[in-house]
Amino acid sequence: MELAHEFTVDAPVERAWSLLTDIERIAPCMPGAELTEVDGDTFHGMVKVKVGPITVQYKGTASFEEKDAQAHRVVLKASGRDARGQGNASATVTAVMTEQADGTLVAIVTDLMVSGKVAQFGRGVMGDMSAKLLRQFVDNLEANVLAPAAGGAAPAGEGTPAGEGAPAAGDGAAAQGAGAGTAPRHHHTPAEPIRVVEMVFGSVMRQFRHAIAALFRRLTGRSGMG
Repeated sequence: MELAHEFTVDAPVERAWSLLTDIERIAPCMPGAELTEVDGDTFHGMVKVKVGPITVQYKGTASFEEKDAQAHRVVLKASGRDARGQGNASATVTAVMTEQADGTLVAIVTDLMVSGKVAQFGRGVMGDMSAKLLRQFVDNLEANVLAPAAGGAAPAGEGTPAGEGAPAAGDGAAAQGAGAGTAPRHHHTPAEPIRVVEMVFGSVMRQFRHAIAALFRRLTGRSGMG
C-alpha cells in the first residue's frame, strides 16, 4: 500500500536535510524503533509492535537507495522480519524537502508491504496509524533535537553530554563521533513498542460511527419513501 504524508520542520532546508539524513541522530525519535548497529551505509535495527498482549519485533536493515542533496530528495529502503518468523515488512520511503517561510516542508511517500499480525488492519487504519507515528516522530524531533540546538545547548550535528538536556540526540551524535573507524558501531538504546490496539482504537471507532450513520440514513430514507 502507498501512504503519503507531510510535515514541517522548524529549520532551514539545508539544516533539515543534514538532520533528517542522519539516521543515527534521529533514530531515537522514531516510535518503536531501535538502532542496533551501523555498518557503513547500512543500518541494522528493529521495530517493536505490540498487538494486544503480543509484542512483535521486526528485525531488519535499512539503507539509502538515493540521496540527492541538490534536489533535497532521499530514498530509503528498509526490510525486516518478525523474530518469530510469523510475518515480514518492507518499505521504500521517498522524502522531498522544500524550504518554506516557516521552515522546511517534508513530503513523504511510503510504499509499504506488511504480512503477519499487523497486516490484519486495513488501509484506512494503517494510514491513521502511520500519521500518528509521524506526528510523534516530529514532536520528539522538535523536543529532543531541534529545541536543544536552538537554545544553544548544542549546534546541529553535535550532541550534549549524557544526562544534560537531550539524551536521545546526544546518544546518536556520540555514537556517530565514536564510530570514526571502519568497525561497525553498536547501539543499545531500547525502545518502547508501538501499541497498535491503542493507536487504532480511535480510527476503528470512527469507521464504526460512519457505518452506523450510513445505515441509519439508508433506513430512514426507506421509511420516508414508505
